[in-house]
This record gives sequence, structure tokens and C-alpha cells, in this order.
Amino acid sequence: MPLSKALNESLRKAMENDSKVLIMGEDVGKLGGVFRITDGLQKDFGEDRVIDTPLAESGIVGTAIGLALRGYRPVVEIQFDGFVFPAYDQIVTQLAKMHARALGTIKLPIVIRIPYAGGIGAVEHHSESPEALFAHVAGLKCVSPSNASDAYWMMQQAIESDDPVIFFEPKRRYWDKGEVDTSAIPGPLHAARVARTGSDLTLAAYGPMVKVALEAAAAAEEEGNSLEVVDLRSMSPIDFDTIQRSVEKTGRLVVVHEAPVFLGTGAEVAARISERCFYHLEAPVLRV
Repeated sequence: MPLSKALNESLRKAMENDSKVLIMGEDVGKLGGVFRITDGLQKDFGEDRVIDTPLAESGIVGTAIGLALRGYRPVVEIQFDGFVFPAYDQIVTQLAKMHARALGTIKLPIVIRIPYAGGIGAVEHHSESPEALFAHVAGLKCVSPSNASDAYWMMQQAIESDDPVIFFEPKRRYWDKGEVDTSAIPGPLHAARVARTGSDLTLAAYGPMVKVALEAAAAAEEEGNSLEVVDLRSMSPIDFDTIQRSVEKTGRLVVVHEAPVFLGTGAEVAARISERCFYHLEAPVLRV
């Protein structure tokens, strides 16, 4: 199924399994979302569980925090990545800190869905990659699936998590199809995955750039080079152990993401792997 359909089926499954799961956002109900991720859910679960909100991101997240305090598990949609910033204060100063402020007695199991990055020909406020801004904040988990199977399982795992999760959806991949085994046993939410094995260089990527990395590895193979592709899947926390094992084998690492190179996720990966694999590296870690 397409990645978008996998997300829809995952949300449906979560709502069937737990009556406390709510969906909130702009146009998520009658319209089914601008990318149709929530298509049909309001019709099947009602307006009390799939809630069309005003265009007020700060109010949406603030309301979700209140609902979570009352025992619900809200799934909030930010319509486009560039629209999240009015809610940044609520996310960073309230959502991320409440668990620690309450000495662990309060949990805020909220998922904030953000379609992110480029690839759809949209204008500036619809084509951003703000993941590093949230990965930097203590108390938030940040993940991004690259394929339909991960989208299906990671969304359910994020909803089941008692910690707030920022769920970055690669909008350029919404229509990419992949096999989804709905009866499988998923791996840990924050574990990286070796998407392709190789011996000469490790390509690390996440979300929308994993497919690009796989295409690069296929092109490199035609030139006689063997590239291993690691799908990070999670930007906070990052599974450095999987990357390290790969780099110890290949001796080289290139980190790829759509966001700016300066202070991006790749900078943290490059620094950590340079520390961990200093005596295994055949060349400097590069960021693209």
C-alpha cells in the first residue's frame, strides 16, 4: 500500500484498539486532511474523536496537552511543517517539560504529526525540515518513517508511547508503495535499520532521503562500489550502535538529509561516529 494509506490504516487500528485515542487538526475530519491521511476516520469514529479544529496551532497543541492530562491520547496533525512554529512554545515549554516538572507523576502521550521536507512543488512555508529544532529539546522523541511498513508500525508505537513523539512524515513519499505485513512483530521504535548491505561506504539517512540513498547505492554498484544504507528511523534518540557497526565494517560514512547541514541531525551523527570510530575511519565523515 502507499505510505499515506499505511498511516491511515495505522491510525484506524490505534483508534479501534483504544477509545482514548483522538485525532485533532485543521481539516482532518470532513476533508480527511490535505494529504488524505485521515480520510474516512471521522465518518467511522465520529466528530468527538476526529476533531476539525480552528486554524490555530498553538491552541491545537495546548488543547491536546489538556486532553492528555485527562487521560486521552491525542494525535495532532500540523497541516504543513512550516505551520508548526506558532505551536513551538506549547511544544517546547509545556509538552516537553511536563513529565520532568511533575517528577514523573504526569505523562503526556501526545503524537504530533508533521508532513515535512520538499518534493511536492510547494512554497516556502510548506517545504521545511525542522526536525533538528525538536530533536534538540529534552523530553521529545522524534521519528520519521521512510517506507509504508515503518509508517504503519511506527505510528502505532508512537501512539502507545507515554512520551510525546514528534512524528515527521516524508510528504514526497506519501504515494510510494511498499509491502505492509499487518501481523508482523515490529522492532523497537528507535532502532535504526540496515536497508542495504555493502562494504565500501555507509550512507546514513532518514525519512524522505532513504530512497535517494538506496538509489545512490544502486548507481554506485554499477561503478563497482558497494554502499551500505542505514535508515536511522529515529532522530531522537539516535541508534548510534547500528551506525557504528556499519562504519567499523566500511570505514567511511556519509550522512544525508534535506535539512540544512549546519547544526543538523547529520552534525550530531558525524561527531558521535568520529568519536566512536576514529581508528576505523578511512576518511572524514561527510554531510550532504
